[in-house]
Amino acid sequence: MDVRIIAATNRALEQEVKAGRFREDLYFRLNVFPIMVSPLRDRKEDITPLAELFLRRSLKAMNRPALKFSPEQLAQLVSYNWPGNVRELQNIVERFAISSIGGPTHTKLFVGIGEDMKSCSTAISPDTSEAILTEEEMVQVQVRNIEKALERCNGKIYGPEGAAALLGLKPTTLSTRIRAMGIRRSGK
Repeated sequence: MDVRIIAATNRALEQEVKAGRFREDLYFRLNVFPIMVSPLRDRKEDITPLAELFLRRSLKAMNRPALKFSPEQLAQLVSYNWPGNVRELQNIVERFAISSIGGPTHTKLFVGIGEDMKSCSTAISPDTSEAILTEEEMVQVQVRNIEKALERCNGKIYGPEGAAALLGLKPTTLSTRIRAMGIRRSGK
């Protein structure tokens, strides 16, 4: 039997092996030819072509006529931080394709996401509208944003009245971020 395995992860497997959370023998079997790809937020030039590709695919799958993003919508996509990486971009573009029946210019790309991120970032630096934040400041913004959503939803994550719906995230993704960031759920 001749088998080839292609595996992808967002974890540093070498560190996971050292910490005892990943099997060393499996790591050496998988680590024959590693390809490191930087996150989407570090490859802003890839956002527009990927978004347009995902839009064409989504429209074709739905048997809908072609449409394009407005320049403002593309600027929104490029300026977003993409914590969910390429999968998040694909999901937002697919949501855009589904909801753009009334016309692409009337469709918001970041329903519940972009507005929250902008309002939090202006709270950090109200002096400048084009402030550049460090990675640590971006994490603080995300933590505060999640805490605000949890407060508003009384600690509830799941369901239509949950924080995940308010943030435009999958509940499992939000739960993972809450654990990873050490956020305490209010109202619980």
